Amino acid sequence: AADTFHIISTNSNDGRAISEPTAQTIIKGPKDAFTENINKNIFLIRKRIRNTALRVESLTIGEVTHTNIKLVYIDGIAKAEILNDIRSRLQKIQIDCVLDTNYIEEIAKLNKYSIFPTVINSEKPDSVSAAILEGRVAIVVDGSPFVITAPTFMLEFLQASEDYYHEFILSSFMRLIRYTAVILTLLVPALFVTVTTFHQEIIPATLLINIAAQREGVPFPAFFEVLLLEFTFEILREAGIRMPRAVGSAISIVGALVLGEAAVEAGLISAAVVIVISITAISSFVITNYAMYNAIRLLRFAFLFLAGALGIYGISMGLIILCLHLCTLKSAGLPYLMPSSLGNKAINRDGIVRFPLWKMKYRPAGISADKKPRVNEEAMSNPDIKGQAEIKQ
Repeated sequence: AADTFHIISTNSNDGRAISEPTAQTIIKGPKDAFTENINKNIFLIRKRIRNTALRVESLTIGEVTHTNIKLVYIDGIAKAEILNDIRSRLQKIQIDCVLDTNYIEEIAKLNKYSIFPTVINSEKPDSVSAAILEGRVAIVVDGSPFVITAPTFMLEFLQASEDYYHEFILSSFMRLIRYTAVILTLLVPALFVTVTTFHQEIIPATLLINIAAQREGVPFPAFFEVLLLEFTFEILREAGIRMPRAVGSAISIVGALVLGEAAVEAGLISAAVVIVISITAISSFVITNYAMYNAIRLLRFAFLFLAGALGIYGISMGLIILCLHLCTLKSAGLPYLMPSSLGNKAINRDGIVRFPLWKMKYRPAGISADKKPRVNEEAMSNPDIKGQAEIKQ
């Protein structure tokens, strides 16, 4: 009609160009990453999921900033209960500003005082798209290069997007390496203090003599040795992060080598403690998710204090409390340890190890509302070569 007018916004703020991810380094797989522009981020998701069932809901949070928030999911695959839970939590947020995804994550978190992350922040569009295809919900925040996906379970924090770009045997092996690295990172310093302080009888005689010889002249007990070197390493790690990238890595590596060698020569610490902390530090770098890495770091100090005070009984008590705490956590209303349940075969086939793609037939039952098979397992595992068209030279 002649009296109808349309107001269309034509302004454009391109911002930073799409580049490689910086927080999630990869060798094989897509190398594009999200940016601070929410429209670009939605485009990167739509580019991978070309389906009319893909839904993008808009919310505005922040009484001052009026930050644009997008809920991205696939209608018919995302479970209505999970979607409603996430939507209601976002609508209840009353704050003056939202400048990053962490504002949403911290406020909407059910267990607010837990150090464990209950959602995944990813800057990789392929990881977010894969999560959406499983039935999860993505939360895109304007101004943040990271996208939240929920619900998320504990085992998924030790998985990497590259697990699906390599053969399943290699991917499963790398996952087992990560789980082993978490155990080493968490318990090696505490076990060293426990064994050398309270339970020397379990150490072989030759090794015990060597450790005692190294500790001759050291003024501190094993607990303070480990604690001192742990704090020193954390200071070096923080300095390496805050310094410019070209200088930071050199400071961390050179500083650790120089300080460690100088401390041993000065008789402040023993060589065995340097080896223990080195194993712990190297193992910690294997953890793929930075939020989970920080949680394990804090727990390492807690176990160290328990070991210094109570020995093996302190470590056992700490493990029991940790397991009980993990059992109480929830992500978008679902148990945090859900993949550990033996009843959900779809999750267990992509949990501790990764099954072949043709074996991952269904979406996770607790997450997705779609019960249809994702793949034709019989056709993929036993291809009928005779029925295929012949390739002519």
